[in-house]
Amino acid sequence: MDRVYFDNSATTRVDDRVLDAMRPYFLEKYGNASSLHVFGHEAFDAMEIARGQVAAAVNAAPRDIIFTSGGTESDNLALQGAAFASASKGKHIVTSSIEHHAVLHTCQFLESQGFKVTYLPVDSEGFVSEEDLKNAITPETTLVSIMMANNEIGTVQRIKDLADIAKEKGALFMTDAVQALTKVPVDVDELNVDLLALSAHKFHGPKGVGALYVRKGVKLRPLVYGGGHERGLRSSTENIPGMVGMGKAAELGIREMEESVDRMKAMRDRLIDGTLAAVPRAYLNGPPDEGRLCSNAHFRFDFIEGEGMVLFLDMQGIAASTGSACSTKSLEPSHVLRSLGLRHEQCHGSLRLSLSKFNTMEEADYFIETMPPIIERLRKMSPLGEGVTYDVPTVH
Repeated sequence: MDRVYFDNSATTRVDDRVLDAMRPYFLEKYGNASSLHVFGHEAFDAMEIARGQVAAAVNAAPRDIIFTSGGTESDNLALQGAAFASASKGKHIVTSSIEHHAVLHTCQFLESQGFKVTYLPVDSEGFVSEEDLKNAITPETTLVSIMMANNEIGTVQRIKDLADIAKEKGALFMTDAVQALTKVPVDVDELNVDLLALSAHKFHGPKGVGALYVRKGVKLRPLVYGGGHERGLRSSTENIPGMVGMGKAAELGIREMEESVDRMKAMRDRLIDGTLAAVPRAYLNGPPDEGRLCSNAHFRFDFIEGEGMVLFLDMQGIAASTGSACSTKSLEPSHVLRSLGLRHEQCHGSLRLSLSKFNTMEEADYFIETMPPIIERLRKMSPLGEGVTYDVPTVH
């Protein structure tokens, strides 16, 4: 195979139907949604249709959807906005140790502004303990932020149970659902969340556009001031093509979700079972089938550097990653894997494969055939182990 893309947690290809929906708003209906003429009305109407599509995908009211530039801005608006708006009630925030950097670095910024942040540990599969959350919340806690699905190891948290605990104790609950939408059911009422972050390019929409669900009555302080767009929470001329693309991608993703999830789950299981059978000293990071994203297979291999695996796979036409695309240029081990209790060298021997609806079982089989000789070659070169050679099974 010429090219296989197994890095869909980093970004996904835009669905052709999404691109078709966006095209008129670049070339023909390119007005500013705040203008009073026909061009402006066309843009405004398209924006509100897209808002309704995104709202429907998470069972929200359209007015509760705020468009942003992506998941990072949504996380920042939720965390900073809620923290500063509620500072008079308390300045304590609870999050987990395996959040995306968009949450962790924002929490670190808030600490520099006088807030206290508690970072909850996780177990060996990446799950937050409900008991730990109960014990962490104090009368000063105004916000709890726990991600719905982890971008590295695919752990899907029990968000409703965690949100119920926070709400019972009077704190707002926010979740980063960037990796979750179209892969697991996302219903803001059923989950009992107050704030929920999304990003279009994770479910076959365009880059540069995202959304934040804000439950009615929740107060946020804006990050950006200007013309008062998006209910005064996100001033800027609206990115109409991006919004249209996000709305269409959300609509398609929900409509086709059952079939897509079944296909991805079958490919994921083939990758996991085939790799663990074909490669000695290979292990799965994160939970088994239950509690794991349908699209995620995350391995670690003894005596191997992850960067070497990624480069050798790339030479064979397979795109994979060692972890989050936001931190792959860092030499520091993944904070997510360290939180699981893995040693430094185990973290560096990890590989993430992430699937989309466009992947095929043939691609999964190609990976299973390609990986063993790569591992054997890298182990011969490795200073981490004894350079042991292995009998590599033939995979058909």
